[in-house]
Amino acid sequence: MRLTETADVWWKNAVIYCLDVETFFDTDGDGRGDLRGVCQRIDHLAELGVTCLWLMPFYPTPDRDDGYDITDFYGVDSRLGSHGDLVELIMLARDRGMRVIADLVVNHTSDQHPWFRSARASRQSPYRDWYVWRDEPPPDAEKGVVFPDKEKSLWQYDEQAGQYYLHRFYRYQPDLDIANPEVREEIERVIGFWTAVGLSGFRVDAVPFLLDTAGSLDAADLPDPHDYLRDLRAFLDRRQGQSMLLGEVNLEYPDVRRFFGDEDGDELTMCFDFNVMQRLYLSLARNDPAELVKALRERPDPPEEAQWGTFVRNHDELTLDKLSDAERQEVFDAFGPDENMQLYGRGLRRRLPPMLGNDPARLRMVYSLLFSLPGTPVLFYGEEIGMGENLAASDRQAVRTPMQWTADPHGGFSTADPSRLPAPMVEGEFGPQNVNVADQRRDPDSLFNWMKLLIVRYRECPELSWGKCTVLETGVPSVFAHRSDYEGGTIVALHNFAPESAKVELAVAGSGVGVRAADLLPDGTADVDEDGVLSLDLAPYGCRWLRIVHPGDRYLV
Repeated sequence: MRLTETADVWWKNAVIYCLDVETFFDTDGDGRGDLRGVCQRIDHLAELGVTCLWLMPFYPTPDRDDGYDITDFYGVDSRLGSHGDLVELIMLARDRGMRVIADLVVNHTSDQHPWFRSARASRQSPYRDWYVWRDEPPPDAEKGVVFPDKEKSLWQYDEQAGQYYLHRFYRYQPDLDIANPEVREEIERVIGFWTAVGLSGFRVDAVPFLLDTAGSLDAADLPDPHDYLRDLRAFLDRRQGQSMLLGEVNLEYPDVRRFFGDEDGDELTMCFDFNVMQRLYLSLARNDPAELVKALRERPDPPEEAQWGTFVRNHDELTLDKLSDAERQEVFDAFGPDENMQLYGRGLRRRLPPMLGNDPARLRMVYSLLFSLPGTPVLFYGEEIGMGENLAASDRQAVRTPMQWTADPHGGFSTADPSRLPAPMVEGEFGPQNVNVADQRRDPDSLFNWMKLLIVRYRECPELSWGKCTVLETGVPSVFAHRSDYEGGTIVALHNFAPESAKVELAVAGSGVGVRAADLLPDGTADVDEDGVLSLDLAPYGCRWLRIVHPGDRYLV
């Protein structure tokens, strides 16, 4: 295929890296990471092969919800830096071949936002109708509570306002009324501002909640909320072409497809694939890829220029809400048997390496799978070195610990007193003395160098993200094999989910003489039989990527 095609629709085969500025690298010794710290560590991301940097909220905030409670959508929190620092970061990233996107959190504000402070003060406030109010909560006020350990209702009475306001999340995060045209216009201004600063798009927080107008008294008379999502996409395309909207949409596949804009593809550019992620963990618990295969076969193709975002872990709990109670318990038993490891009854507050017993072969297999599945891989900071969690931290903070750069105290993250760090450091087996960037950069067998190799090969093989995915029959229940085809190119990937070795035979090509399967991870090439059958051995938790090469092909393998 012509590689130039991939540049215009860059998100289809990007490598996205999510980080929290506050926990990445502290340059001024105050205990918090800062934008200058991300600048100082930009070459680590460039060496890894990142092509898109996703910044978690850096806006001014009371910081009751790790920055997702925002008091100024146009600002930069002074504890993290300034607008100038952000522009410097964007310029540095661009010089290293990286685009930068940021969280767009406009479902709600902080209750300390000037808009809400004005709204609660008077019914005549111009911002009163920017939020959703009722004199009495509806009968189903307790239905759909997102954080059942913290909240019992979606409606909170405000003494100053004399009414109840809607909050899908925490009570200190009142929902904006998306049905209000003034609110919609303001959100467009926010998007326009940050694209002018230099962002290449946004990760859109909680998209179904953003579009939910059920709290409005006249909800039945309102236009289709998806019309607004189409308007946002069109506005972004007008302001800055080649920008993307990556949506957090944790719904069943037919519902997620609507957020792409169905066949028109005129809403979200990308959607996270929560279904494949959850079925992957069930398959890992069973040492059997059948559930993953089931999810892939059920997954609809995205519109032509859209893409699925694939991931192993993110900044929230590992949600398992799409599994049945029995299936969820299987995953709990395998990867989080202690109640302290579980959260909200639906997920795990753990990182992958501790869940897999820090088994190097199994870890490599899972990340090989991430980069070879159809979609765009999204990494959470620290995954490249196999960071663990700190269960002493509260709730989801367990996986949001400071980045581990060196074996020095505090992992080289900060020189401040431990009491001033944004979260406690990981200790023990996964502490910085055992897991850090500096050591792994120099170790050719490290997870970091394995991830570098995967990213290089992934970027060299656009068939993986652009091509048609076909699940192959292996005759071995523990082995998942699939091929990706695009414009004459074919990649075949195999992954052994079991701790025992396996021998498989695959039909990978038509009949012919001289067809080869070139290994893309280890060195080696296998000949394909004249009838198109390939025989392969897989180690326990083994993985292989193979490019099918015909006589006369000019691939550099």
